[in-house]
Amino acid sequence: MSAQNNDMKREKFSSGIAVFFATLGSAVGLGNIWKFPYLTGQNGGGAFLFVYLLCILLVGIPVMVSEFYIGRKTRKNAVGAFEALKPGTPWKGIGLMGVAAAYLIMFFYSCVAGWVYSYVFKAIKGDFAGITADTAKAQFGSTVVGPLPPLLWQIIVMAVVSLILISGVKKGIERVTKTLMPVLFILVIICGIRAITLPGAFAGLEFLFRVDFAKITPPVILTALGLAFFKLSLGMGTMMTYASYFTDDNHMMATSAKVALSDTAVSILAGIAIFPAVFSFGMEPGAGPGLLFMTIPLVFSKMMFGNILLIAFFVLTSIAATTAMLSLVEVPVAYMTEEKGISRRNSVLINSFIILLFGTLATFSADKSSLLGGIQFWGRGFFDWFDFISSNILLPVGGLLIVLFVGYFIKKEDIFGELSNRGRLNNGWLVQSFLFLVRFISPLLLLLVFLNSLGILKF
Repeated sequence: MSAQNNDMKREKFSSGIAVFFATLGSAVGLGNIWKFPYLTGQNGGGAFLFVYLLCILLVGIPVMVSEFYIGRKTRKNAVGAFEALKPGTPWKGIGLMGVAAAYLIMFFYSCVAGWVYSYVFKAIKGDFAGITADTAKAQFGSTVVGPLPPLLWQIIVMAVVSLILISGVKKGIERVTKTLMPVLFILVIICGIRAITLPGAFAGLEFLFRVDFAKITPPVILTALGLAFFKLSLGMGTMMTYASYFTDDNHMMATSAKVALSDTAVSILAGIAIFPAVFSFGMEPGAGPGLLFMTIPLVFSKMMFGNILLIAFFVLTSIAATTAMLSLVEVPVAYMTEEKGISRRNSVLINSFIILLFGTLATFSADKSSLLGGIQFWGRGFFDWFDFISSNILLPVGGLLIVLFVGYFIKKEDIFGELSNRGRLNNGWLVQSFLFLVRFISPLLLLLVFLNSLGILKF
């Protein structure tokens, strides 16, 4: 079936603003509010932020534009897109890697989203009244201890995501993201403003923004690159899948820049909200995955109407988690629907079952006192392995293959035609810059970092 005929049968987002918020909803999620702060805390603060920003500029945006090109050009899922562009070749393996990465991320992401949902419930009950640094740690500890409570919240998360996805692209994904993403921005800004007025807040801001170049090491670079891919939903087929629903007149290069800028702004705002609180309350910036859950209740406890705002914050954080999960689950859903002929409803249900089945391993392994929590392979449990394999291997490798594919195996005139909307946009110099990055800069950086992570190349 041609791309044009396929285009007529598939849903699309209704407008440019819908495209922006849906794509931003994929990028903005727990990676910004949960993962970015704790990885920044573990990897040197400002030094990590500096490397991360370089990764966004030199690698993240070029890979995003490449995925946009492939998705809208073909109007197909992550696997079918490569088959449409290069039929009968191994290139569709990139799409299959993306599907695998989406699964692995969802296995642990659904677990963390369950923690967020549970914090909404705790906040409504008033469990954070009179909270201290010690009780904040105890509250988080009780959240991850199973077996039933964290598993129940994970099931609730997947039920919500499934109901939205079954509704479709416009009535489900678009409606949720376009309505709720702006509110998340407002609440993160409010939280940040209050955090910087706490006693000792300056130490937290200094930690976040002061760059100590001595702390920039190969593991820090690899972690920053993995986070850039994770946060921008790159290398996992999500941006490719969402781009297949883009409008024909969307300025894809402008969309990529706006999404990357907005996503980075949310991450920095989350850091401004969290690190002043960490230093103000004498907590450890390298506390790990529980950092968000231990600091935010403390920040709001110092505010007028703090518990109401805390409820709102975790409601919106749960929404951010949900919108990101929509894009992740949509990758295998679109693949099964279009390549295997399974109905959308059944595809959503099958994928939700698979995610819950393996996600249970992540949920139980996060509880260090449980049987699965004590099982480790080469120093990592199931939760950590799902995260490491997806973020540090599949996403960078997928990104490398995508930029090589677009940079060297797609005709230059085809790229110019698609990115300029068939000549309607006067952006020739931008396309030229993009081609230079995807041919020379992005693949070289990705290759060097990945070879170093494997121990093949030391620097």
